[in-house]
Amino acid sequence: MDFSRCVIPGEVGLRLLLSPLGSNIVTRAACCSVGVALPVYSTFKAIEKNDQKEKDKWLCYWAAFGSFSIAEIFTDKIISWFPLYYHMKFAFLVWLQLPALDGSRHLYQRFIRPFLLKHQAKLDQLVGVIYGEMVISCSAEGLIIWFLCSLATVDGNGATGDERRDRRRTATTAATGDGKRRSTMAGGERS
Repeated sequence: MDFSRCVIPGEVGLRLLLSPLGSNIVTRAACCSVGVALPVYSTFKAIEKNDQKEKDKWLCYWAAFGSFSIAEIFTDKIISWFPLYYHMKFAFLVWLQLPALDGSRHLYQRFIRPFLLKHQAKLDQLVGVIYGEMVISCSAEGLIIWFLCSLATVDGNGATGDERRDRRRTATTAATGDGKRRSTMAGGERS
């Protein structure tokens, strides 16, 4: 592929991206950029502008993207070996976002919404159980982490992290030429 004839720098990137013999690294990075980075920023803009139409658009996108990501978890090891898989994934992510095609709304209305409505009661129970287990797990692990942190902050003399910091401040206190005492704080500040 001759890149010397490219009119604009963006054309180089487009040629690399669309080249069937190109590296999967370029295409995977493009998928991440188009699939996550751009939508995150667009969602941020919709929230900040308080534009309900844009919020709905990006909520549909995230529902479609999340559903695709869940399916991809189970199929990625198999289908990623297919030639041009990441090119097809890139095209799918673009299709989800393009306003003229409105792929995410189509996918949401046609497949995701009916599936979730049909299984809503079962999914609500499952989500309740999962959230309950997360709270129990995080509470127990939070107590363990808090305990370990409190142990780690006690030195050999039984002093906590705050007491050690106070001792360091006291140790760095020095007399100035005019007889006033000043202590050197972290970051070179003086008090």
